[in-house]
Amino acid sequence: MAAIASLVTACKSPPGPGPRPDEATSSAQLQYRKVAANHLYTRNAERIYKGQLPPMLYAIGVLQVQIDRNGQVQRLHWMRAPSHAPEVVSEIERLVRAAAPFPAPAGAARITYTDTWLWDKSGRFQLDTLTEGQL
Repeated sequence: MAAIASLVTACKSPPGPGPRPDEATSSAQLQYRKVAANHLYTRNAERIYKGQLPPMLYAIGVLQVQIDRNGQVQRLHWMRAPSHAPEVVSEIERLVRAAAPFPAPAGAARITYTDTWLWDKSGRFQLDTLTEGQL
């Protein structure tokens, strides 16, 4: 019986590597996305579009942001930039960098999150994470 138990134990796969201590897990990234969105809304209260967005938006962009353990922006990467509106790209990047320091990511040396910027022609915006919807 002991021989069978030893054989079964030997056949088990070793546990896979856990998340690297310098990178946050995907669940932490989703939680941090809400934290970051609230932080951006607080820092840019006058720029937030109140209520439901109009059916046609001026620009939509998907931006990936890397934040270090001190809340500083380390990297911005456009996954989908509004190429027809380069002034919006520049303004979003300026808003994100100006909002630093962000809240420090819990339990990781850095965190990368992605959010979608919904930009109205008035220059006001909502983030998909906290959007009030669209007409």
